Amino acid sequence: MSGRTLLMWDDAVTAYDFGPSHPMDPVRLSLTMGLVRAYGLDKAVDVVAAPAAGDSTLRLVHREDYVAAVRAASADPGAADQAYGLGTVDDPAFAGMHEASALIAGQSVGAAEAVWRGDAVHAVNFAGGLHHAMPGGAAGFCIYNDAALAIARLLELGAERVAYVDVDVHHGDGVQTAFWDDPRVLTISLHEHPRLLFPGTGWPEETDAEGTAVNVALPAGTGDEGWLRAFHSVVPELLAEFRPQVLVTQHGADTHFEDPLAHLAVSLDAQRAVQEACHALAHEHVAGGKWVALGGGGYAVVDVVPRSWTHLVGVAGHAPVDPASVIPSSWRDEVFARTRQLGPGRMTDGRAVLWRDWESGYDPADRLDQAILATRRAVYPLRGLLA
Repeated sequence: MSGRTLLMWDDAVTAYDFGPSHPMDPVRLSLTMGLVRAYGLDKAVDVVAAPAAGDSTLRLVHREDYVAAVRAASADPGAADQAYGLGTVDDPAFAGMHEASALIAGQSVGAAEAVWRGDAVHAVNFAGGLHHAMPGGAAGFCIYNDAALAIARLLELGAERVAYVDVDVHHGDGVQTAFWDDPRVLTISLHEHPRLLFPGTGWPEETDAEGTAVNVALPAGTGDEGWLRAFHSVVPELLAEFRPQVLVTQHGADTHFEDPLAHLAVSLDAQRAVQEACHALAHEHVAGGKWVALGGGGYAVVDVVPRSWTHLVGVAGHAPVDPASVIPSSWRDEVFARTRQLGPGRMTDGRAVLWRDWESGYDPADRLDQAILATRRAVYPLRGLLA
């Protein structure tokens, strides 16, 4: 296997643009790529572009009638069919929507193919992670579910066990739906409690007969220590038991305390720690360390998203960025020129990364520990593990 890391990038992914008033501003993608270049990470990884996903690939997850509806809305946004979730407040139709969405999907599928073939050990598509799209409809700013498509392609290529770990603040509902009751795919989602946040799913009891759908529903206000405790109390043990052949992870940056659309209080430093943990888990539990890392949500588009995903590229590329480093002034100039905002000065929020592991004991009166225990009790017995 090659030791390469691929960064999937095509400038045209920034055409995935719901309009100037929409939270998912594509500037977050271009600013991330600019910061990757400012740190020279484009020299540490191989920057490549894959073709857009074709209809046969899209149909691995999405219904033919839905793909046709996206094509129609792409050609005539004013005629978008809202029965498919298109032309709504969350998912406004725009000209070229099919092409931009299929291109993002193609980058994730291409990443999965390269890692499976052994052309690279890791691959990153931070434009991806659009985990809410359903087989027959758009949802939550997501048109095509590139994460599910990447997994489906791995299965088509012969993978027998694929693990998907989603740390976006929102439940990875579309990926869970795509592989519900499929024992070949383990989906683990850590997210804000569904009682409080879109899409209202992802309860700890929401699992299939074999325990391959895993949900950790975190209390609002959960910060670094609790978030990391939840991750380390569930994810490593399940991956060790499942023994995936490929690890696919989704790194939505909207868990951050500055994100305007959710209510967790996680720092950039904790996000980076989870990226490093996913990297280590890939090398520990996956033959050859096969790892596909995706982006996701994130709506603090200047202060948070570019820094978080630049760290992700550095971690995957075995060229981690020093959190204490001063961000190059050339990138901060780019930020101001494009957004009229002042960019952050360093690659850290200055937080210490600390947590207590589950083996140290739990507090039955603590809401976070209650959430972790609920997940373990719902899933672990189905996997032959002790809760």
